[in-house]
Amino acid sequence: MMRLAVRTLRFRKGGFVATFVAVVFGTAIVMACGGLMETGIRSNVAPQRLAAAPIVVTGNQSHLRPGADEATPLPERVGVPASTVARIRSVEGVSAVVGDYTFAASGPGVTEGHNWSSAALAPYRLTSGRAPRVGEVVTTGARVGDQVTFLIKGEPATFTVSGLADGPAGHALFSDRDAARIVDHPTRFADVGVLVAPGTDVEAVKDRIAALDAGLTVRTGIDRGLAEHPGGESQRVALISIAGSFGGIATMTMMFVVASTLALAAQHRQREFALLRGIGTTPGQVRRMILGEALLVSLPAVLLGAVPAVFLGRFLFDQLGSHGVASPVVEFSQGWIPFAAGAGAAVLAAIGAALLAARKSAKIRPVEALMEASLQRKWFSWVRLLFGLLFLGGGLALLIVTATVMTGPLAGATAGPSILCWAIGVALLGPFWTKLVLMLWRWPMQALTRINGRLAIRNVSARSVAMSAAVMPVMLAVGISTANLYMQTTQVHAASEAFTRDLRADAVLVSSAGLPSSLLDQVRAMPGVASASAFVRSAGVIDEPRNAPFDEDGAPLLGVDAQDANGTAPVRSTSGSLLGLTGSTVALPEYVAQKLDRGVGSEIGMTLGDGTPAKLRVVATFAAERGYESIILPASLVAAHTTDGLTKQVLVRSAPGSDVRPALAALAAKHPGVQLADREALVAANAEDLQTQAWINYMLVGMLIAYTAVSVVNTLVSTTLRRRREFALQRLTGSTRAQVLRMLTAESTLIWLTGITLGTLVALACLIPFSAAVSTSPLPTGPLWIFLLIIGAAGLLTFTSTLLPATTTLRRSPTHPTPTD
Repeated sequence: MMRLAVRTLRFRKGGFVATFVAVVFGTAIVMACGGLMETGIRSNVAPQRLAAAPIVVTGNQSHLRPGADEATPLPERVGVPASTVARIRSVEGVSAVVGDYTFAASGPGVTEGHNWSSAALAPYRLTSGRAPRVGEVVTTGARVGDQVTFLIKGEPATFTVSGLADGPAGHALFSDRDAARIVDHPTRFADVGVLVAPGTDVEAVKDRIAALDAGLTVRTGIDRGLAEHPGGESQRVALISIAGSFGGIATMTMMFVVASTLALAAQHRQREFALLRGIGTTPGQVRRMILGEALLVSLPAVLLGAVPAVFLGRFLFDQLGSHGVASPVVEFSQGWIPFAAGAGAAVLAAIGAALLAARKSAKIRPVEALMEASLQRKWFSWVRLLFGLLFLGGGLALLIVTATVMTGPLAGATAGPSILCWAIGVALLGPFWTKLVLMLWRWPMQALTRINGRLAIRNVSARSVAMSAAVMPVMLAVGISTANLYMQTTQVHAASEAFTRDLRADAVLVSSAGLPSSLLDQVRAMPGVASASAFVRSAGVIDEPRNAPFDEDGAPLLGVDAQDANGTAPVRSTSGSLLGLTGSTVALPEYVAQKLDRGVGSEIGMTLGDGTPAKLRVVATFAAERGYESIILPASLVAAHTTDGLTKQVLVRSAPGSDVRPALAALAAKHPGVQLADREALVAANAEDLQTQAWINYMLVGMLIAYTAVSVVNTLVSTTLRRRREFALQRLTGSTRAQVLRMLTAESTLIWLTGITLGTLVALACLIPFSAAVSTSPLPTGPLWIFLLIIGAAGLLTFTSTLLPATTTLRRSPTHPTPTD
């Protein structure tokens, strides 16, 4: 049967083009996602500043909440207590231990500062001059004796260059005394480099150090680079998750599209299969022939798909890095394992799809095959009916859960799968839904198009099963795209609304290098300023009580200054007052306070962003949208436990009738690095994570649309070409070429209208409960042009895929023999 399969492909190349394209796309995407997953698993970051230390010790960047099964990642650098250095030095095999202070220092070609002792870890080698003393610095890009000004904690500080060093650029080396004075926690190092004697077993020393304290992370080899870039560890999990979900969806989508293309090709060859069965071919032989055809198509497609996979993987990684999802310092890895996994997934998908497509063609009796080939009357099998109802039931169950149980961003966890359940359920029962919606559109269509419309409606009604195969890809494209895109716009809008509802700040002063400590007092003393507050972000974990209503990512922390009810903080107090927000205090959202059973005057236990435990007294509760709750702490407390220890934003509220923006702009100009922005910049920063998530979903939607476009084009082109005999008969009975094209235009319009109607209904079944859960309105929010673009693209695909092949077919003489494919 393989010989017959080869001959079939020789004369029916057009019928397998869509399968070939789908496998090429799928292979490229799966291999690219495999490269992303390998990159995330390896997380190779070449050490630079710590390259001379065979062992690097850092703090544990996660915290296991009491009673929790999964540790919560900590967003700030945890560090190593200075008291631990002596214990590490006493470990057998250790020859020297060097602690590293790291702090933000913005200057010419410099972003970070370190203590001179840590230069031995790079190693930095003096090329001229000498080691720095108090008030001096060693750099890689100045001249000895120059005066260099750095922005440190928002204040300009001038140091004399005492020497030049050859080593990793972007770092300045200060004296140990200056570094200890600059850092916020001189009793804690950012990391510790461990040197060992030649010939020492590094792994054995690593194990001995790790046994000292469970709160330490000991790294060797390529993992040492993660100590220099602690953010790469948390982004590692996100990269693996994205690669796994993308790869899984790509594999399932590839199998779905390949199955639909092979099934359509098999359906168009029912007469051929009937003839084979009539001359004695067994069902097994027919099945092996279809399986052989699928293998002959998929194997070269896999080889071709491996070529763009190399570039696609790198492109996706660069895009994820530029949007903050992946760490740009991580080395992209794409070895033979992703290629083998992608090739295997593609071939298995093609085999599975071929077996599904061959099931009916192999079992059907010859007489039944001829009847089915002439006009397919059966809507769907009992198995298809059962699974269609199950998927619709799953969509209904997820709809109820989304509307009644989920709140805020968590609603996406159930709304996302619901769109797939609705779409698959409608697709499995496609003939029923197509017939139902056609009843709605047939009368307006007939009134507008008259004779051509009536003929198109008769064709569609008589071929409702075949028409359903053309409508369903359009429904999938419109439904999945509309739901996913408007879910993101609705969620971003809801998050912005929740943040700005009680935000009373008119302007914000910002600086990536940190704001000077004196700036806040200067702003408060300005005429026309009603209130001003520092504003700091971080995340933490509520340890006690244990029933905190936050997920494994922890609780968002907002740091503000003590203020009255007219302050700038984006909260509205319901009990207590933010005037007491000083020292070790906290303000809780009402819902969180109720869940914790804590009121004003009680205490909670938290672990702050850098792993520091804290006992906090509740001084106020405030109203907050469900799902968007944040914990309010004093700004000084939050800033002291961030990686750089800086306050980078000051919120300003003007007195009624006053405009302080010109004065604020003049004040900002006096301080290097300080800029004046409006409240929109603050809102954008608040929604930054959601915007990143939205960008990831846009990539996913783009992939699904590309796949669905293949299915739409293949289905419509194949269906149109299959009707060449019908077109020839119409021409022979007096119809002109223009009349046939007008009839097909009317049919395409019906397919398009039916597809976008079903797709819109499927999208609304997901969007309405999702919008009700994340916002105060059940209607999704977002620009109308998104929907218009989606249905316009669907219409372009529909009309192009129908009219172009029909135009080519109609150029032939109606008496010309009709080709087999």
